[in-house]
Amino acid sequence: MPKSGSPPSYAGDIMPLFTQMDREHMIAKGGFDLWKFDDVKTWASRILATLQAGTMPPKGTEPEAPWSAEKVALFKAWIDDGCRP
Repeated sequence: MPKSGSPPSYAGDIMPLFTQMDREHMIAKGGFDLWKFDDVKTWASRILATLQAGTMPPKGTEPEAPWSAEKVALFKAWIDDGCRP
């Protein structure tokens, strides 16, 4: 969970989880920017489903590996807490 002990926020906890490669891929393939709060909030449920399926990052983007269960749980907690900026 967030280091601060407070509810997770996009700026402090979620945005740093997305790599440059993640961002570039989603701009090109998904049409949205993972480094923009409004985009991630809009697509949060779909992003979570992709994370839970283990298909983010997509195959062929080595050396990146799927997110750890802890990171996925943090993203879910952010959604469950109302997608704080």
